[in-house]
Amino acid sequence: MPLKVVVDTDLGIAPWRQVRDQLIRSITTGALAPGTRLPSIRQLARDLALASGTVARVYRELEENGWVYTARAKGTVVADIAGRPGKAALLRAAADDYARAARELGVDPGAALAAAAAALESLQ
Repeated sequence: MPLKVVVDTDLGIAPWRQVRDQLIRSITTGALAPGTRLPSIRQLARDLALASGTVARVYRELEENGWVYTARAKGTVVADIAGRPGKAALLRAAADDYARAARELGVDPGAALAAAAAALESLQ
């Protein structure tokens, strides 16, 4: 399955973070299996119309946190490491980000939950 990463400049989330989060999600869900080679920094930067330094930052952070490793002949490869955060931990982190954004907007918890439920419904 080809790597699918999309950067939306209208989200208000830094492009490097969008790329990092999508790669982590792909690794966690198994869409990117251990041993899968990621595109080169230059190639992914070109594909996403980002600076090479932006993608390099993502790869460096992923490597520092054990998601990927760099092998001379293979490039950047998805690591097979036990103890990585699972779906529940990633969902909690996303929920924390959403709650923080809702609080910054001054939205009450009921309205925030309703907005999240509506967003989930729209994806079905």
